[in-house]
Amino acid sequence: MQKEDIQWAVLGILMLLVIALVIKPIATGQPVNIGFPEKATPTPTSTPQQTLLSVSITITPTQGITTSTSSPTPTSTWDQQVQSVMFVDPSTYGLNLNQSLPNSTRFPTDYAAIPNDTMTTYAKFSGQYSGTTQVITIPFPYWEMWYTVEPRTTNLIEQSEPSGKYVVTPTQGEGASKSGYTGSISTAMPKFSIQVMDAEDPNRIARSITPYGTLDPDLWTGDDDPRPWKEKFFEGQRSYYFIITASLLKSYAIDIKVPSSYIGKY
Repeated sequence: MQKEDIQWAVLGILMLLVIALVIKPIATGQPVNIGFPEKATPTPTSTPQQTLLSVSITITPTQGITTSTSSPTPTSTWDQQVQSVMFVDPSTYGLNLNQSLPNSTRFPTDYAAIPNDTMTTYAKFSGQYSGTTQVITIPFPYWEMWYTVEPRTTNLIEQSEPSGKYVVTPTQGEGASKSGYTGSISTAMPKFSIQVMDAEDPNRIARSITPYGTLDPDLWTGDDDPRPWKEKFFEGQRSYYFIITASLLKSYAIDIKVPSSYIGKY
């Protein structure tokens, strides 16, 4: 075979390969096969939709855990029962009644603020001798103290001594005593006072009270009897206790009174 014939044969083979590998795939829409492995083309996928899961969680509280906020307990109002105030040992408040007490603080009287109303007894106590009461809470913004005193009618005791000499000495209270022969004289006057102590502030005396005038029943005749004495307080809604100093008395009685219009409000 001649060289020219071989060249034509090779050229024909090449043309067949071009037709088979390039032209035919292009005509049919298939990828061109050039003999190398084809790189895989990822198939586009649609964006996945997120699905929200609805999860219901039930929490069961364990014993001893409160899941709700409790409401404050309302303050009860006065049940209109008169309270009886008892006496206690003064040492309960660290008091020594042999020591003098500091001066008290008296608030200015504002008569315009006094309720024009009848008064109702809230608490009371009575006695004959000195003493210190228990603490009592007065929940009202205004209150009054009404007190009466009944002094003894005889305040002198005469004691005879030999040779006509005698001694006159008061049993209690304040006064002067003399001893000697006929003509000596001694007097002793009844005594009464009330210290209104602030139970929330041991260094404060809310009021120091003594009856106006002298404790002489002979001067209290008819309309001149000043009893009951009255003290007005414009500083309620606090707790107090009372120190009573008494001598040469038959009795005393103290009432804590409040306006009747306060009933059911405090």
